[in-house]
Amino acid sequence: MSEKPALTIALAWPRGFCAGVDRAIQIVEKALETFGAPVYVRHEIVHNKFVVDSLRDQGAVFVDDLADCPDDRPVVFSAHGVPKSVPAAAEARQMIYLDATCPLVSKVHIEADRHAAAGDQVILIGHANHPEVIGTMGQVPDGSMLLVETIEQAETVQPADPAHIAYVTQTTLSVDDTAQIVEVLRRRFPALKGPKKEDICYATTNRQAAVKALAPECDALMVIGAPNSSNSKRLVEVAHRAGCERAVLVQRASDIDWSLLDGVQTLGITAGASAPEVLVEEVIAAARLRYELTLKDVRVTEETISFKLPATLAGS
Repeated sequence: MSEKPALTIALAWPRGFCAGVDRAIQIVEKALETFGAPVYVRHEIVHNKFVVDSLRDQGAVFVDDLADCPDDRPVVFSAHGVPKSVPAAAEARQMIYLDATCPLVSKVHIEADRHAAAGDQVILIGHANHPEVIGTMGQVPDGSMLLVETIEQAETVQPADPAHIAYVTQTTLSVDDTAQIVEVLRRRFPALKGPKKEDICYATTNRQAAVKALAPECDALMVIGAPNSSNSKRLVEVAHRAGCERAVLVQRASDIDWSLLDGVQTLGITAGASAPEVLVEEVIAAARLRYELTLKDVRVTEETISFKLPATLAGS
């Protein structure tokens, strides 16, 4: 029997669940405890199939639209946030609803609303059709927000009045890409107003910083996360730019093409903000069957942030 090849796994820290994702999942779980099943959830609570399937097994019902929910059962709004019209419709139907919007996304909503109320046109830096972008654009009247996705669009966007504009951003973007877009907007529009504290959330920033520290010392890097997870996809891009060309996104161990690791001596592993640690442990266990493993941590910071649950669930 041949000996297993040696492999060093370098684990990024921080990785995995952020405070907003943890809070959102707790809201669904505590709603099920409080109200019993079924509890309806508008859209995926977070972008991770493992998490969604686990909550579905506990009695959560995931729907695309509030119209798919009965009046007499609770509904939870996802961590990505919703347009103002959604809670308004729930109130009109006298529904019990729980808002699991990440507080850092809510901060962006408040900023956008404040700028629009002051008469500023708002530029949203983000990705079209992402649930967070749909929710943020739904905070202001139609036509008072412009979406910019790229540096090229930042060079050509034409606000109605360049003297009265502001910007906000999606919370899960590439820190570097966003900084470049903001630089273009500030050059073109000197009156541009922005957030006092950048909108890209602490977890996105920290996970990208960890990948930047990890990537140069790895022959390959796996980001554990869902293909529809914006922050997970950004981690792959960050790894490529930081010098690790063999960076890939995988949902879980069963999806790994192990032939891609031929010749790899050091494998970096991180996880997107909506990917649970159990999936990291699953990948490590699968690797242990194939390799003689050495594990090491690459830490860039510690995270201590947590968010409170809604008052209706806090005591449950």
